[in-house]
Amino acid sequence: MNNPKVLFLCTGNSARSQMAEGLLRALAGEHFEVFSAGTEPKGRILPEVQDVMREVGLNMSGQFSKSVTEYLGKTHFAHVITVCADAEENCPAVFLNMGTHEHWPFDDPAKFIGDDEGRLALTRRVRDQIEDRLHVWLSLQNITPKEYRQK
Repeated sequence: MNNPKVLFLCTGNSARSQMAEGLLRALAGEHFEVFSAGTEPKGRILPEVQDVMREVGLNMSGQFSKSVTEYLGKTHFAHVITVCADAEENCPAVFLNMGTHEHWPFDDPAKFIGDDEGRLALTRRVRDQIEDRLHVWLSLQNITPKEYRQK
């Protein structure tokens, strides 16, 4: 039996959706096939996103920024989760009408300004908010998340 496919969608696919993809894989990857995409992909993952994910033991080197159009007509998602208002408004309707659709708005690390340490702190906050939301979502799916964080 194939695992349900989950798509996390944002605008640039450089921060929030990438973190959600990596976190869900770490927490419950054996239960889902996990994807992320952007309506206007930036072509890279933000360095501070990679840094804060590494801090909790997650290596994102296998992930890359991609367009939602890569999946049009090719993949059926059981769950489509938008993580920003722009993606919610601009997502192709075909994705919003398949499976279950949820909108989880989070602040955009790509828009954080300030020095490196300030941007890292704000990106950590968003990472932790996404992880908290995933814990709630997994409990609603009757799935116990794995412990993945390095001590």
